[in-house]
Amino acid sequence: MAVDEGVAPEAGTDDGGTVHRLKPNAVGLLGVVFMAVATAAPITAMTGNVPFMVSSGNGIGAPASYLVAMVVLAIFSVGFTSMAKHITSTGAFYGFISYGLGRTAGLASGLLATFAYVVFEPALIGIFSTFATTTLKDQTGVHVPWWAFALLMLAVNATGTWFGISVAEKLLVALLATEVTVLAAMAVSVAFHGGGPHGFTFAPVDPVNAFKGTSAGLGLFFAFWSWVGFESTAMYGEESRDPKKIIPKATMISVLGVGVFYVFVSWMAITGNGESEAVKAASSANPLAMFFNPTERYVGHWAVDVMQWLMITGSLACGMAFHNCAARYLYALGREGVLPSLQRTIGRTHERHGSPHIAGLVQTGVTAVLLGAFWAAGKDPYTGTYVLLAILGTMAILVVQAVCSFAVLAYFRSHHPESRHWFRTFTAPLIGGIAMLGVVVLLVSNMSAAAGPESGSLVLKATPWLVAAVAGTGIGYAQYLRRRAPERYALLGRTVLEETKER
Repeated sequence: MAVDEGVAPEAGTDDGGTVHRLKPNAVGLLGVVFMAVATAAPITAMTGNVPFMVSSGNGIGAPASYLVAMVVLAIFSVGFTSMAKHITSTGAFYGFISYGLGRTAGLASGLLATFAYVVFEPALIGIFSTFATTTLKDQTGVHVPWWAFALLMLAVNATGTWFGISVAEKLLVALLATEVTVLAAMAVSVAFHGGGPHGFTFAPVDPVNAFKGTSAGLGLFFAFWSWVGFESTAMYGEESRDPKKIIPKATMISVLGVGVFYVFVSWMAITGNGESEAVKAASSANPLAMFFNPTERYVGHWAVDVMQWLMITGSLACGMAFHNCAARYLYALGREGVLPSLQRTIGRTHERHGSPHIAGLVQTGVTAVLLGAFWAAGKDPYTGTYVLLAILGTMAILVVQAVCSFAVLAYFRSHHPESRHWFRTFTAPLIGGIAMLGVVVLLVSNMSAAAGPESGSLVLKATPWLVAAVAGTGIGYAQYLRRRAPERYALLGRTVLEETKER
């Protein structure tokens, strides 16, 4: 099918109808990789998660936790990418699970994934606002209320989505490159200096140490948490060039590239301090000292100042990527006419930019309401808004990832015998699915510890029930459509690229 790269063409559905489509050929391999890695927010994952893992999780075994998580997620990605070679849809999990386990499971999973990405954006705005307010006050003495930065980020995110993926990609590339550079500078400097005060130590990367410490389960959960969003590569299939090749490559590059980076940076941070000194720094009143100390010692004080600013831009990049993800899931659900009114609103694309512009505005509105609600409840933007919403979204997306693995198993039992493989389409998704369920258990059993001062929050206690309610709504509405509107039920999860349509 020939398409004009300057407009948003139409795509087909199983009933022969047409719907709006996102702008094709708008992003290449590196663009998709950057979008996915931005959702992981390397500098936020490192400075935010590693000190907590070292102080309250598996201690100096934190880098080993990342090693274990990388292997598990790589195995999960083998099955995920095998399916991506056959199905290209901006709905990603929604489309994959609909084809593998049926439309009912697909709609439930689609709603869960949408819910996760919807709440991730206000979570990241919370941590972005905290970083911005704190850094500005520390380095300039000027105090700006956090909500002013929240409004700024809302505007930036909405604008990026309105003008299309190519605009967001350019900004994310710049932001991501700077945050990765400063972390790499610290890690490489430590390595070039022969390690920290006690030389090199390999204990932090010994896989056995991932399962030791105060709470190994908590440490492992935070390691997996650091990757949330890597699977968003599949969402950009419709907007990428040659998606059947790009999406699988981008997914594996994201998982392995981020994994190697996490392991190396966290390892060098511990080595640069010294094992016992790293634990002491992580447990202090300023846990960021675990990264600031070796950065100042081996790179220079200027790099510490830069790192503080890049923590702001890193969380901005992450929030922007999640905004794009949420908008595309809303758009994917809307354009199929799950509710007819949605097809005419969030299911439309911009005539010129080919972007899910209405879905993006809706996501901005929902984010503003959630931020307003948490502000009215007196929640701190970091310990309240960020932590609680991040845990809520992570539980939802981990459940969907587990279901997706089993969908891959089911899909290749009845489709594409030429692509079936004992490891890629059976063993890998089976192991990945079981492992993802294990991570969900880790989250549930460590929720209170992960929430810190919000351990008694009503939102935290309601988290499993909210996730179950969203999934239940999807199951219930799918069954309603099946009985009352079978023509609409038949469309669930079935809008994919016309030139790669699956049957």
